[in-house]
Parts: sequence; structure tokens; C-alpha cells
Amino acid sequence: MTHTAYHGGKSSRRPTARGAALLIGCTVLCAPALLFAQSATRNTQMKLPTATATFDGSDASGLDTNAATATETTTKKAPSKLTTGSIADQEDPPGGINTRARRLSGQEDNLAADDLGRLNLRETTEDGLSARQDLTRDEAQGMRLGTFTLRPSITQSIGTESTRSGGSRDNRTFLQTGIKGTLSSDWSRHALTVTGDGVWQRNISGNAETEPSANIDALLRLDLADKTIMNITGGYSFSREDAEDPNAIAGAKTQAGVHTFNTGVELKRDLGVIRGAIGAGLERRVYSDVELSDGSELSLHDRDRWSGDLRGRVGYELSPALIPFVEASVGRSRYDLRTDTLGYARSYWTYTGKVGMEVDLGEKLRGELGVGYKTARFDDDRLKSLDGALVEGNVAWSPQRGTDVTIGMTTTVEPSTAAGQSGYMGYGINAGIAHEVRDNVVARLTGAATLRDYPRGGSQNETVYLVGTGLTWGLNRHLDVTGDISYERTVRKSGSDTDVLRAGIGLTLKR
Repeated sequence: MTHTAYHGGKSSRRPTARGAALLIGCTVLCAPALLFAQSATRNTQMKLPTATATFDGSDASGLDTNAATATETTTKKAPSKLTTGSIADQEDPPGGINTRARRLSGQEDNLAADDLGRLNLRETTEDGLSARQDLTRDEAQGMRLGTFTLRPSITQSIGTESTRSGGSRDNRTFLQTGIKGTLSSDWSRHALTVTGDGVWQRNISGNAETEPSANIDALLRLDLADKTIMNITGGYSFSREDAEDPNAIAGAKTQAGVHTFNTGVELKRDLGVIRGAIGAGLERRVYSDVELSDGSELSLHDRDRWSGDLRGRVGYELSPALIPFVEASVGRSRYDLRTDTLGYARSYWTYTGKVGMEVDLGEKLRGELGVGYKTARFDDDRLKSLDGALVEGNVAWSPQRGTDVTIGMTTTVEPSTAAGQSGYMGYGINAGIAHEVRDNVVARLTGAATLRDYPRGGSQNETVYLVGTGLTWGLNRHLDVTGDISYERTVRKSGSDTDVLRAGIGLTLKR
């Protein structure tokens, strides 16, 4: 039995060896045909319609996600030939489409049905959020609202302020409520971003004036064609005129509230190495009445005005990181009343020209700086023109991971309300440093300076200095503890200097 089994086993091995040799030979001969067939299958899948795709473009890894989405849609019932196992069991590559999460939540079929006939498809999502987000464990994820993501936050703080001017001193303690929010689209083409913030204050002690504010801005980017973009902007802001502003009413109990409405449109086009842009803007500014110390009100209707401007820019691309440019603009500001209460026609024209450089070195360094000349000419011959050098720019620099430095410079024309005074040129510079001391602790340091340059010898010139520091401690993804302290000093060539010290601590709840 053993001898018979031995020969039987030996003779059963020979066909196996011959079969293995035959299988290897067939594989070698048929491999090119199989590769060609697989390539043809891929090409066929890449050419399928993408009406049910949820992303239009390329992902961060450079893969054609149109083809990937179409392939996944047509292979729901059968495993893809490019992977092993069921698609539902596969994890997406970095920056890819998380179809597994959508399938488990039952959203994929609904999204595909909603996208039928859409030209602007939804952005790829991960767990219901935009794949373009760089979420960390300490960053709020926001809330999905259709094809938008809303990231709101609310801050409740208590602060103290001490103001000294000449021989007088005012102190107050106040509660402050701040609201912020960002609404951003998750579209594969075009983009809409709406940002807003507001501050409301209530004094606990002291009679110093509160400083409420509100601001909302919207930006719609339209991708019209290759290398052609249109930006449409709109916004509203409210602030109370600073009691230290040269145009403020002396001795007023409550300064005027300033309502500003603005809108604009800009068209950008790349023509090879030439970058062109043309834009127009419109602004409406309205002043509320001033409440005087005796309880009466003073109307500032004569300061209400419309402002508009037309600007153009031409740049030349030395490299993708360096683009020098030339820019010019003309603007008109027209008051509702031809003359103010003092009989001056304060409507004016502005003319601006500058040259500068755009720099884009990625996350490490980006921004632009421009220098030139700006002038404002008033309708009333008795008002002297405002002329001066122009310096404008903004720079974002990250010298190392976790440290961000920002610098901004502005030049503005500020008309006056005093008899015989045309106004002043305002030159401002601000800088800020934010550093991650730990993963959930960020330290901040800020500084700013503003020069109010008057004509006729500058005897009324003023300089405002501001320095501040703060700390944000993230208890978790949704709750932060914040603390800030700042010091502001206004130096005048004529008149008393003013010093303001502020400090506060609060909690921020975000979603």
C-alpha cells in the first residue's frame, strides 16, 4: 500500500509541474494583451459622462478626480479593477473623495441626484466638510448649510479702560460681546465668501463712551474663462467716531455713528506674462446725529457723501514669484449738500499713481508693496489741495512653522470739517506676530502707528502709537480663553497728549 501510494503521489506531481509551466507560459504571452485591455477599460471609464460627479477639477495629489468620480459612480455594484476588494472598504487617498463616508451616511445618491444638470458642482467633501480645509484637532469644523460651510463664534469678555488727557482722567469697566462668522462656498467652480463681525459694549462703571462696531463683507469670485476672473464685492460697516479724531465734536456726550456701504467689481486677465486688471468701486457714507452734553442733538447731514473710483493695473511676470506692476486710479467724492454749514464746497477729486512689486513665495512669504503719489483737489478754491507720497502694501511672512508675521501700510485722504481746513493725509503702518507656544496656546504681539499730516506747516500734526499683546488658550476645539492688554498714545504738536490703557479677558465659543 505504501509502495503503491508512493508511485501514485509521484505520478500526480508530474501533471502539476507541467500545468505550472504551461500557466507561466500563457501568462507571459497574454500579459501584453491583458495590460492593453485594462488600459482600454480605464480610458473608456475616464470618458464617461460626469453628470453625477461631485467634484470638477484635480485634487491635491494631481489625480483627475473627474475620472475617479465617474469610475466610482459606474462601479457601485462591482469592485473596481484598479483596487482589491469592495470600494466601500477602501480608504481614499490624501485629498481624494471620501465615498465611503458618504455611502455610510446615505448621502451619495442624494448628492448625485441633486447635481444632475448643475454646471457648478459641489466641492469634494470629507465627512460632510470641504476637502480643502486644513483641519486640526483644535480648529472648529463649522456647520454644513447646503453647499456652504458656516463657522460662527461668540466671545463674552470683561474689560477695563483708562483714558488720560491733560489733567483729566476717565475710567470705565465694561462688558463686551463679540460675534464673528464666516460663510464659504464649497463649489468646484466660482467661490462666495461672506465674513462678518460685531461688537457691543455696556458699561458696568464709569461714564466714558462705549465703542460698538459692526462689519460684513462679501466676495464673489467668478471664473469666467481660462485666466479670466471677475471679483464682485459688497459690504457694510458701522463704527462710532473716535473722540480723539480731529473731526469729532468737542464736549459731546455721544459721538456720531458712521454707516458705510460699499460695492465694487474687478476684472483680472492673464495674457501670457502680462497681468491686467481693471476695477471700479462705489461707497456711501452716512453720519448720525451727535448727542451733546446738554441732551440736545447736532445734525451732521452736511458730511454725508458718495465716493467712487476707477482704477487699472498692468503687471509683468518676471517669474511666478515676482510681478512688478504699474497702477493708476481716479476718484470722485461728492457731498449731499453743495456747501457745508460753514459755507465750504468740500467735494473733491483724487488722483493716484504708483509702482510696486507682487511677491508670492508660497506659505513662507507673500504680499505686495507699492509707492507713488496721491493728490486731492477740492471744488472750493479756498481749500488747499492735499498732496503727498503714497505707500501701500501688505506682507505675510512665516519664518518658521507656527509663527506668522503680518505687516500692512496704508495712505488715505481725510477731509476736514473745520473752517479753512481741507483735511490731512493719513499714513498708517501696522504689524502683528502670532506664535504657537504650544499646540493649543497662541501668543500675539501687535503694533501700529498713524501720522495725520496737515498742510500749511503741519502745526496740527498728530501721531498715534499703539502696542498690544495677547494670549489665546484653546481648551478644546470649541472653547478658547483669551486675554489682551494694549496701550495707545496720541502725540499732538499743539494741545495735550492722550494716553489710553485697555485690558480684558474673555471666553470664545466657536463651532
